[in-house]
Formats: sequence, structure tokens, C-alpha cells
Amino acid sequence: MKKLLTNVFIILLLTSCESEQVRKSRDAIEEKERIEYDQKQQEEQKSETIRVEQGRIQQEKQAEAERVVREAQIEKDRKQQEIYDRYISNSLQTGSTPYSKYYGRNSSCNDYGCSQIKVRTSNSDVLVTIKKNDKVVRHAFIQAGDSYTFSFPNGIYQAFFYYGKGWSPIKEMKNGEMQGGFISSEEFGKDEPQSLYNNILAYELIMQDNGNFSTQPSDPEEAL
Repeated sequence: MKKLLTNVFIILLLTSCESEQVRKSRDAIEEKERIEYDQKQQEEQKSETIRVEQGRIQQEKQAEAERVVREAQIEKDRKQQEIYDRYISNSLQTGSTPYSKYYGRNSSCNDYGCSQIKVRTSNSDVLVTIKKNDKVVRHAFIQAGDSYTFSFPNGIYQAFFYYGKGWSPIKEMKNGEMQGGFISSEEFGKDEPQSLYNNILAYELIMQDNGNFSTQPSDPEEAL
């Protein structure tokens, strides 16, 4: 009986030792898993914090970009309004050559072999350009209700008409290649090329009820 109890005690002791080892091993595994879980949670939290921060920074950048664009548009509108208020009532004297920097001043032709183009306006200021071989050879500003006569050697010429209100000497034309233009009610017109030999060609520019002029449509690239 005593021997049997001793064997049971030894078995229990061995079992107890094995259980302690298993428990320690299990605890170690659980501790490792806990540490790994905590690390994962920290990494996910860090990633989320970075994502939120990046989103905030992106929103701030977008808001700043929108503010810059908005303020630039406000400044552009302010300058345009300033130019409009300054020049809307501005006109030039009939016969002025605002594009002399680009085309030179008008010369006259009074000898035999000369022709003329006479332009009379109605209720709009007009900048007239006369071309020969697609090159401007004469130009002049004509006030509303006034007239101007161009003279030049005989040849084939084409007249272009730039109408409007409020002449601005700083307005950019032809993609910034030139300066000077109307700031309101712009219209461009033209006539067909005309052969002139010792004669006078007269234009009377009259606005129609629908607001268009009695000339063929044109544009600044063609007329200037």
C-alpha cells in the first residue's frame, strides 16, 4: 500500500511538473501573441493617424489653392472693372493712327495714279484698316458720325472695319502681339478686295436693327 502511494505521488509530481511547463509555454505564446497584437494595433493606429494627417494636409492645400485662384479672379475682375471705368467713355480723334507702332503712319497720294477710300460712320467709333496683299498699308480711327479719306497708289485693296465703344490703349490684341482696342460692343467686318484705279470707293457704315453692320463678318486675326 505504501509503495502504491509512493508511485501515485511520483505520477502526480511528474504530472504537476509537466503541467507547469505546458502553462509556462502557453503563457509565453499568449504573451508573444499579445505583444504582436499590440504592435499591430499600434501600427494600424499610426497608419490611420498618418492617413488622417495626410488627408488634412491635402484639404488645406486644396483650400489654399482654391483661395489663391479665387483671389486671383477677384483681382483680375477688379483690374478689368478699373480699366472699364477708365476707358469706357474714351475715344480718339478722327484720323488717329493708334497702331502706328506696328504699321507706321498714313502717307498720302495726290498725283496721277492715285485712288481713295472714303469711310463715313454712323453711331459707332470705327478703326479701319486697309490691306494690300494681306498687309496693312493704311489704318485710322474714325469717330462715330464722322468720316475719313484714305489715299494710295492704284491697286487692289481690301477694307476691314473694327467697331466698338471705349478705346483702351493697353488692351491686348492678337494674342498679345498688339495693344489697343475697344472694351465694349466689339464687332469686326470687311469688304471684298476692290480694284481701284483713279477712282474713289465710299463706305457708309450703318448699324442694322439687330446690331450687325452691313459688312461681311471678320475677326481680329484677319482684320488687324
